[in-house]
Amino acid sequence: MRIAPDSVRPILPRFAAVCAAMTFSLAAQAGARPAAPTIDTRPVPAADPGSTLPEGWQYGAFMEIFVRGYQDSDGDGIGDLRGLTQRLDYLKDLGIKGIWLMPITASDDHDHGYATTDFRRLEPAYGKLADFDRFLKEAHARGIGVIIDYVVNHSARAHPLFAEAARGKQSRYRDWFVWQEQAPAGWDIWGKNPWYPAAGGPAAGAPAAAGTHYFGTFGPHMPDFNLRNPDVVAYHKDSLRFWLNRGLDGFRLDAVPHLIENDARDWNDQPESRKLTGELRALIQGYKRRHVVCEATANPQAYAAPDICGSAFAFGHEHAIVEAARGKPEAIRKVADYFVTAPRGMATMISNHDIFAGERLWDQVGGDLAQYKLAAATYLLQPGTPFIYYGEEIGMAGVKGLEGDAPLRTPMSWSADPDNAGFTRGRPFRPLSPNAATQNAAAESGKPDSILAFYKAMLKLRNTYPSIARGSYEAPFVHGSVMGYQRKFGNENTLVLINYGTTPGFVDVAALPSNAMLAPAYPRSAGLVPIGASGHALIAIQPQSVMVFSVRR
Repeated sequence: MRIAPDSVRPILPRFAAVCAAMTFSLAAQAGARPAAPTIDTRPVPAADPGSTLPEGWQYGAFMEIFVRGYQDSDGDGIGDLRGLTQRLDYLKDLGIKGIWLMPITASDDHDHGYATTDFRRLEPAYGKLADFDRFLKEAHARGIGVIIDYVVNHSARAHPLFAEAARGKQSRYRDWFVWQEQAPAGWDIWGKNPWYPAAGGPAAGAPAAAGTHYFGTFGPHMPDFNLRNPDVVAYHKDSLRFWLNRGLDGFRLDAVPHLIENDARDWNDQPESRKLTGELRALIQGYKRRHVVCEATANPQAYAAPDICGSAFAFGHEHAIVEAARGKPEAIRKVADYFVTAPRGMATMISNHDIFAGERLWDQVGGDLAQYKLAAATYLLQPGTPFIYYGEEIGMAGVKGLEGDAPLRTPMSWSADPDNAGFTRGRPFRPLSPNAATQNAAAESGKPDSILAFYKAMLKLRNTYPSIARGSYEAPFVHGSVMGYQRKFGNENTLVLINYGTTPGFVDVAALPSNAMLAPAYPRSAGLVPIGASGHALIAIQPQSVMVFSVRR
């Protein structure tokens, strides 16, 4: 067992666990076993179809997309894969090199997707596997890689395998989840005891029978898998191969520090969780040119190690970036210093689908366009793989008055249409962004000073200069409100300057190649700047502005 059980049960032999597609369901009444969806648990051998993407594609910027909220193709008010496929040219034109799809597998929540009911089947509202295959083919044709969310830690309570396990100790799937006779005392995960009665459950108010408490890190609706059971791990590995064999370019592994808990004190980021994460990463990258990124809030930089995940979201850095954009001196220094020690494999962002990472950027800066652009430039030009949250590139605002994370997960603003913002022909599943009338893709596409135009310019720099996409991070400095650093890759050397202040100034940049020249890469209107014999250059920089130079020897 993942957590020491009161009694030891034999582990189900592998051959019995993975017989051909099986059908399970929770009894509607005592003793009843009605029909249920088929769950495929068969082994999936590796069959790498190869990759048509260029080497290093994953160093470009990704777009994180909530399929439900991106583009509806059939008028039911819910985004789908066909709609997303229709928008691939927009993403290519923006300069996107990768797409991360929030969960697209079948779920019990039919919304955010993290309560999975089948790891090898699509959420029905998003389309069929043929739609996914076509989307993948069309993305690859545009040089865009695709990764999807994979939830290793837990299933939905409604998952047929959990329903079968909940029938009692005699179930052959009992040991696929984590059980105790009585809910142990002393546990506290985010203010709650994570042990829940299987009989009735807290919502139903029914008393729990002995031996029916299960463990759920994220609540009663999502029971944790027993990832000490090799059959469970094998099932997940087979499911990963199911998608990789179709040509998928990798995964975002969800909540990896929570895979294995040892006790009420040692439940977060245990050595066993790191080891298992490394195993999954190795499997995925055993396929050609595949990418893995992990959600590891406990210790992101540790999970970015090559032998664990290789890349992890830089939680905490996003808050410093926004504060720097507001001109806070201590935040500017913190941002400048981050990649002095952080691995270049970090995945950077400003916000994402979870409210704990912050509101949408528009709301964080109060619609201040100058601060918005400074924040964007900060993470798009620093090391790491940037992940843009859909709608960020046009300045979408969150919807006030919704609960939890819903304010962040609203329909994409494609047009100023007050009824649907170009997202659907029908009624959108959730209210539109409150600033859709002005901050939408159609309105911004022809404006040279728009947020959209700025994102295109920053991504063009990243796609043009390998030093910005994947180079080293050298000679960072902060002079007043100006941050600067150099990026180097091979013989290419670029200089990035960002003035977070509201006044112009001159900055003396040191540690440059002597007797060379700085040629403007952004904005192009900036003139050539000579570098003296001592390796210094004096550069004038406007308030709240970004400058990028290429070193010419």
